[in-house]
Amino acid sequence: MKNKYLTLVEGSNRDDLPKFDIGDTVDVHVRILEGNKERVQVFNGTVIARRGEGVREMFTVRRIVQGEGVERIFPVNSPKIAKVEVKRSGQARRAKLFYLRDRVGKATKLKEKKAKVDLSAPSANGNGAPKGKKGKKAATEAAAE
Repeated sequence: MKNKYLTLVEGSNRDDLPKFDIGDTVDVHVRILEGNKERVQVFNGTVIARRGEGVREMFTVRRIVQGEGVERIFPVNSPKIAKVEVKRSGQARRAKLFYLRDRVGKATKLKEKKAKVDLSAPSANGNGAPKGKKGKKAATEAAAE
């Protein structure tokens, strides 16, 4: 059972951020105060870790700047985060991608996550096969014509 004060605070989770996972390439728009001016700075990189839950949830973003690896840890529910944009969905087979710290150049790239195909929905060519591919029935009908 959670503390009653903790449950009171945990009701304030942000719901305006998109769903992103480990391996995704994201742009994190961070509000920065300089004197009395506020500006937004973009930090783009690969999400290598997520930890915590609820209000305490954080994610780590890594990128390479001038040949040097830079990592920043952001609280998910921070008011300093203006928005998070998911640029690319990467396929990761583990929860933490700390092995990327040892890699340089193209070795830091992750495979693109494949979009799931819904086979129950009717296809564009009307014969039940995915768009662009001819099924066995469509191929025989095309040969008969």
